[in-house]
Amino acid sequence: MIAQIRARAVQAFKLVHWTATGQLLHRYRLWKAWQNRVELAAAYDRWVARCDTIDARDRALIRAEIEGFAYRPLISVIMPTYDTDDRLLRDAIASVQAQLYPHWELCIADDCSPDPRVAETIRELASAEPRIKWVVRETNGNISQASNTALSLAAGEFTALMDHDDLVPEHALYRVARELQSSPDLNVLYSDEDQIDAAGRRHGPYFKPAWNLDLLLGHNVVSHLGVYRTSLLREIGGFRVGYEGSQDYDLALRSVAASAPGTIRHIPAVLYHWRRLDEGSFSQSQLDRCIDAARRAIGDFLATHPGADGARISSLPGRDQWTQVHWPLPDPQPSVSIVIPTRDRADLLERCVAGLLERTRYETFEIVIVDNGSVEPETLDLLVRLAGDPRVRVVESPGDFNYARLNNEAIAPIRSDVVVLLNNDIDVIAPDWLEEMVSHAIRPDVGAVGAKLLYADERVQHAGVALGAGEAFDGSTGVAGHFGHLAPRDDVGYGGQLALARELSAVTAACLALRREVFEAVGGFDETSLKVAFNDVDLCLRIRQKGWRIVWTPFAELYHLESQSRGSDMQGPNRARFEAESRVMQERWGEALRADPFYNINFERGHIDFRLDFEHSTSKPWRLPEKT
Repeated sequence: MIAQIRARAVQAFKLVHWTATGQLLHRYRLWKAWQNRVELAAAYDRWVARCDTIDARDRALIRAEIEGFAYRPLISVIMPTYDTDDRLLRDAIASVQAQLYPHWELCIADDCSPDPRVAETIRELASAEPRIKWVVRETNGNISQASNTALSLAAGEFTALMDHDDLVPEHALYRVARELQSSPDLNVLYSDEDQIDAAGRRHGPYFKPAWNLDLLLGHNVVSHLGVYRTSLLREIGGFRVGYEGSQDYDLALRSVAASAPGTIRHIPAVLYHWRRLDEGSFSQSQLDRCIDAARRAIGDFLATHPGADGARISSLPGRDQWTQVHWPLPDPQPSVSIVIPTRDRADLLERCVAGLLERTRYETFEIVIVDNGSVEPETLDLLVRLAGDPRVRVVESPGDFNYARLNNEAIAPIRSDVVVLLNNDIDVIAPDWLEEMVSHAIRPDVGAVGAKLLYADERVQHAGVALGAGEAFDGSTGVAGHFGHLAPRDDVGYGGQLALARELSAVTAACLALRREVFEAVGGFDETSLKVAFNDVDLCLRIRQKGWRIVWTPFAELYHLESQSRGSDMQGPNRARFEAESRVMQERWGEALRADPFYNINFERGHIDFRLDFEHSTSKPWRLPEKT
């Protein structure tokens, strides 16, 4: 009785403690979020002034470089207008006229604006600028029809999309043309962007990752600035009527569908200033219509995309403008083998396996437990009990701990379609986690899939791997670190990158799914040089080298229970081994580690907290020495 009373008292204390702690934590997070916004705004002001403001020297260098261009394509900027504020329209047109790259034309189609001043302003400015083409539509249509009219005027090899009240910086088209010097076969180019308020202050930058199909399916990462090969736009029929509000998104998706991945390029520079005014834009005032059009555009894309037959789409809770693609599973579902290396720690293993057997919804899977010399009686008893389940196999693999070897040996005889690598300290949260991961793993262009892993306190442990981050033994750039580390579970992250599926350079093997054929094609893990650390990063990079993509999904969430308290590889007897494995990675993948394409180059290297880089900014490449 006394024990029961004591237990209830402890339970009550914990309830009160955690409720109060939770309220304090919530208030702290709100305050911290506000503080971060203030700090980020101030940091961006400084970054713009120091790294992204063009001066006379910059203009001279850019003009000299343009003189040396062997390829000088004409770029048509198309601009539909409708009842545009006169000052904003003049500013928008002036920003095009100020372009340092001179080979442009501005194609304006006014959608029969009731306000006659719009046509008058366009006529006035065009009379003094021969590179401006313009037309007033006889009847009012919609944004898609007006955009098509503007497109019909375009004579350029490439077409850039611009709204009638936004701005482009004076080096925008130069950066596009510069990219085309080395890659003239590109079909789609897009840049980073920010917003500009009524006072002309730049804010809210969106520094994007490299070309990323999965992120594009989550939201429109291409606009703005979006630039397209004009012949491609005409081939796909231009803008589609009926998709107003998301017409640019639909155009991007159809252009991507008609282009090889190697012909799509992200330019890591802020080349578009999107005006945000109090009265709101078309998209803001017609949000439901925009969301419906976007979802139909995504559905149309998936209808012809390999491996997407039967895919469903849904909006994220509370984020209607963001989309989740539910990739299809065939019937019957692919067979799966879940490989779990372990040594002792029966408590962790039992919880992990129970989550798989009791809380995982999937038709056909087996669990392969690789026992690396357990000696504790509790673990040995557990292994005997688990081996009695027909869904579980226990494989003995004694010897020194070599994570790569343990997995290679276990996977070699496996004949399942998909292999899931799983640590013994993983605990299942939702029953559909395996369906989510396998549905990505069987996509023909995907090589491996990672999950969103959480600490027991609901903070993020892993949201994908960033190259060149993390601990380094010699003060140099590290090998790899985790995106989103220690972020709250419900944090959507910078640009939605903790809430949307996306392509990355690597994911952790603590929970990783891949087709058996992919694992075999790259020769499995390197069990000689990378026995413990970085073997998963190396595996992912070799998978990418073969042409497959690495995808991380936030829609498969699991707990990673012990990793938070695990000792650092930088301390104790592990240090020498870690240093050796770090050197292997630096020698093998040094160039890749110095510039992760999925972490914008305008952020500090070595950090993955989206901190702007003031010291090594590449926002002015015309000032940088040429690579030899």
